[in-house]
Amino acid sequence: AEVLRLVNVERAKVGCTPVAADSALTGLAEAFSGDMAARDFFDHTDPDGATPWDRAAKAGITGLGGENIARGQSDAAAVMDAWMKSPGHRANILNCDFKTLGVGVHLAPGGPWWTQDFGY
Repeated sequence: AEVLRLVNVERAKVGCTPVAADSALTGLAEAFSGDMAARDFFDHTDPDGATPWDRAAKAGITGLGGENIARGQSDAAAVMDAWMKSPGHRANILNCDFKTLGVGVHLAPGGPWWTQDFGY
C-alpha cells in the first residue's frame, strides 16, 4: 500500500492520474518476487525464458504495460527512491497511460525482492 501511495505522489507531480491497486496484478507481482527469491535470480526474464508478458498471459491478465523490479531495499521509501533514480523504472512510474498497479515484495535473506506490474 505504501509503494502504491508513493507512486501516486510521484505521478501527481507530473500531472498523471493516480494508478489504482489491481488484485490480479498484485498476485502476478507477488508470485514473481517469490519466484526470484526461490530460484535465486534477478531479471525480468525468468530462468525458463518467460517475460513479464508471458507470465501475465499465463495468469489470464491482459493489458500489462510494464514491470519494475528491485532487490535489497529495506522498505517502500528506499525502493521508490531507487526506482526514481533509474530512467527506465522512472518512466514506468510516470507513464500517464498506466491506470492500474500491482506490487509484490518477498522478504527473505538476500532480499527483499520487489516487483511492480503496471496495467492499462
